[in-house]
Formats: sequence, C-alpha cells, structure tokens
Amino acid sequence: MKRFLALLIIMGLAVPVAAQTGLPPAPYANRQLDDPQQEAAARDLMDELRCLKCQSQSIADSNAPMAGDMRSQVREKIAAGESPEAVRSWLVERYGNWVSYNPPIASAVTWPLWMAPIILLLAALWLARGRFRKPKDDE
Repeated sequence: MKRFLALLIIMGLAVPVAAQTGLPPAPYANRQLDDPQQEAAARDLMDELRCLKCQSQSIADSNAPMAGDMRSQVREKIAAGESPEAVRSWLVERYGNWVSYNPPIASAVTWPLWMAPIILLLAALWLARGRFRKPKDDE
C-alpha cells in the first residue's frame, strides 16, 4: 500500500512536467525581422494585441507559448507584405474583437462597453443635480 501511495504521489508530481509542450517555439516568436521598418510595424501591432492566455498583457510582453505563436504570425504576415490593418483584421476574424485592445465601437457586442461610462456619468449628474441647485427663496 505504501508503494502504491508513493507511486501516486510521484505520478502526481510528474503531471506538470508532462504538460509542457515538446514543440519548438514558432520561428519568429523571439526573432526580429531583418527589415527595421517591417519590424517596427510588427512591434506596433503586437503592442495593440492582447494575449489570449494572459489576458492582461500584450502579445509583445507575454511569455506564453500562444503569444509567441501570435508574434510569429504577425511577423510572418508583415514580412510577406501585408499591412498591419490586414493582419489585425485577420486576427480579429480568427479570435474575435477581444484580441484587440482597441475594439471597434460599431460592434453589437462592444458598443455597451464604450457607452456605459457616458451613460453612468449622465446618470450621476442627473442624480446629483438636486445637491447643486440653489435653494428657492420663500419670500
């Protein structure tokens, strides 16, 4: 029984090691493009795209394997001559508007996010209007 428990503990500790991918990183995940202008365009775009795994980091700042794959895809498409907007559109089509730190206002999903602060500010001003009114003279 002790051997069985020891085996279970060893197997439980080995699971995280087995979860690591054995695949090599994407070719352009950590390697810059040779053309400085193309690399600058790719860097600017990578700063505006959200890592889908980390969620709070751009793909330029994230060390997640998925962010590395996305960096590589961005660099490959920029090197192939595609414009940053075309690459952004392709990524939004593939992953949804959430991948962009600057989602469009016109989308049915994102317009409430853009309008909520304005609506809340107007509601707060309407509720606070009574506090700032001049008292009426009863004379």
